[in-house]
Amino acid sequence: MTKLKGILLTQGMHGMISQVEGLAKALEIEFTHHKVELNNFWNLLPPKFTPVSQNVYKKLNHLDFDIIISCGRKSVIPSIHLKSISNKKVFNIHIQDPKVDLNHFDFVIAPEHDGIKGSNVISTKGAIHYLTKNEIEENKNYLNSFIKRDDRKIWSLILGGPTKYYDYSTKNMKHIFSIFYKLLKKHNFQLVVIPSMRTPLNTIHYAKEFFGENHTIIMNVDKKAYLSALGLSENIVVTCDSSSMISEAALTGKPIYVANILPKRNDKRFQNFRNLFRELNIIRNLGEEIENWNYEKLDETNRVAKILKSKIQS
Repeated sequence: MTKLKGILLTQGMHGMISQVEGLAKALEIEFTHHKVELNNFWNLLPPKFTPVSQNVYKKLNHLDFDIIISCGRKSVIPSIHLKSISNKKVFNIHIQDPKVDLNHFDFVIAPEHDGIKGSNVISTKGAIHYLTKNEIEENKNYLNSFIKRDDRKIWSLILGGPTKYYDYSTKNMKHIFSIFYKLLKKHNFQLVVIPSMRTPLNTIHYAKEFFGENHTIIMNVDKKAYLSALGLSENIVVTCDSSSMISEAALTGKPIYVANILPKRNDKRFQNFRNLFRELNIIRNLGEEIENWNYEKLDETNRVAKILKSKIQS
């Protein structure tokens, strides 16, 4: 595929950045990333009630592109508008359900559990992302200077953060940490706790206080530490609020346990995602019997990129 130029449009959240950048890298395009900002009350309205106009969003001073990759509600109208005013053929790709007529886009990339159908829809098992097997391997030993040097095997707890569905209250965190406490007494592993951009600072400090000096709590967001944890761990635990990080962990082929939090509201979409990953033999719930299992490493980003390259070239 000829080296094409792309612009990436998101609201700036880690999960969205991971998806658009992951796809752009897999497509092997040159790209620049733009955080979308909507003007005035357009920020409050869903895309289906919003006009396709420059007045809706703050102008992006970048017009030389062949591909637009967007993710998230706020990027829907800018993607459609920028394609419409281009003086050359532009492909626009939206990740997740845009909540508008799908024909506004050349391609829509959506998780299978969302149930979106259309001739231009490419369904994925979980979320696409920007991690690669090579990156994990290259950074595998990064945590060696952090972890306690002994013979214990390593388990990693990857923390997400509070959402409108899940609360990171002390009660909820204590419940998860208490399950780990019982497992630690039985299996004697070293726990490495990895925070994400959404993890509250008080949750990180509580983890350090709860598990003490005999385990490793990474206090700051550190992508290399995250990659290293995925590479070093015998088992990986991810909080239920992050479908993106569960999908990223599935790139390793290692057992993944989901640390569940009682939802504040109907979380059927997340449940559908986890049910699919359980059917694929990727996940179990934290608290179930500890076992070792294998599954085919999930690399949806490169699978989708191959389909898109073929369609764009033709």
